[in-house]
Amino acid sequence: MRIAVAQFASTEDWTANLKSCLALVDQAVAGGADLLVLPEDSLALFIDEPARIAEVAQPLDGPFVTALAERTAETSVTVVAGLHEPAGDGKVFNTLAAVRDGAVVASYRKIHLYDAFGSRESDRVRPGDGEPVVFDCAGWTVGLMTCYDVRFPEIARLLADRGAEVIALPAAWVRGPAKERHWEVMTVARALENTCYVAASGECGRRNIGASMVVDPLGTVRARLADAPGLAWATADRAELDEARRRLPVLANRRFAVDPAIRPLEEWC
Repeated sequence: MRIAVAQFASTEDWTANLKSCLALVDQAVAGGADLLVLPEDSLALFIDEPARIAEVAQPLDGPFVTALAERTAETSVTVVAGLHEPAGDGKVFNTLAAVRDGAVVASYRKIHLYDAFGSRESDRVRPGDGEPVVFDCAGWTVGLMTCYDVRFPEIARLLADRGAEVIALPAAWVRGPAKERHWEVMTVARALENTCYVAASGECGRRNIGASMVVDPLGTVRARLADAPGLAWATADRAELDEARRRLPVLANRRFAVDPAIRPLEEWC
């Protein structure tokens, strides 16, 4: 499977961001991509007034996702992109949509909200409460998780339990001391501990680091970007995946299962 990860600097104007996304889809199609991963916040990003995302939030059948889906019609590419959906009471869901051949084939609402390093995503975003999501792409099983999710290894393991061979990881990773290191270490770890590919796309611009990358099942970064807009390419190879899982059978050797039930936070405190 040919994978492309893309990054651009999202703005407050969703129509301008859609044009950027469509241009990246066209580049991915021209390059023969089976899977294109776009960043979290591809719809819009309000850096200074984050609560304003509710003003432009759209449902999955809204114009943003519809236009992306239409662009994939009569192509072989599946596109994963981040947006915010209305959730009621002035809040939104932080959602990933996977579109192919003119239709939405999967969606995932971010479970772990970024209440860390002085940020409180939960003030404006409602967490998802569904189980981890996988879908088929070019004969591969692809799992979905978003940005801060990467700090929680159990969600990647649940995706592996559901057969994930590739994890698509859109993000908008905020700059900060050692944050670039955190991003790389944990993205590589999720690939290595689950012997799967991770296709990670990071929003770039004045707040976020970019640093999109594709990691192979033995933890080698096969392609990466710095902090400028662009596309990075890699190939997921079935024989390589099988050999990695034969040589490093961590999924077969494990002794503990992960409970997929989501419990209220107060039960853990």
